[in-house]
Amino acid sequence: MVDQSLKVLKGILRKDGLRFTTQRQSVWDEIRGSHEHRDAEDIYMCIRNNDVRVSRATVYRTIDVLVKNRLVRKMDVGDGRSRYEPRLDDEHHDHMICEKTGDIIEFFNEELENLQEKIANDHGYTVVRHVHQLFVKPFPE
Repeated sequence: MVDQSLKVLKGILRKDGLRFTTQRQSVWDEIRGSHEHRDAEDIYMCIRNNDVRVSRATVYRTIDVLVKNRLVRKMDVGDGRSRYEPRLDDEHHDHMICEKTGDIIEFFNEELENLQEKIANDHGYTVVRHVHQLFVKPFPE
């Protein structure tokens, strides 16, 4: 049985006029298999360290297609480098980014979600999607 996400990958590549290759599958596997928020260069280096011959251009182009087709979420954490995470189950979460360490902490808060919906409703709107990032620093010692 073929992995469902592999079928999806093949479909979006075909739709975007790209061939399915082991290199493109490696990009998808590398992102999908990690819980980290990594930039394209980190993803490229991990693939190369696994002895897969792939160009940077293929990695960047494949990531762009994955983002465009909502298989991967692109994050701007304020340092000029985009980070990527898989959107496998599309489970919603928000992020805290530590300005001191660069750590990215995922969180979900039902109260916050309800408050955002209430604010939108109070202004005559409904939330379709949102990106919520808190930039934080540790308490002073």
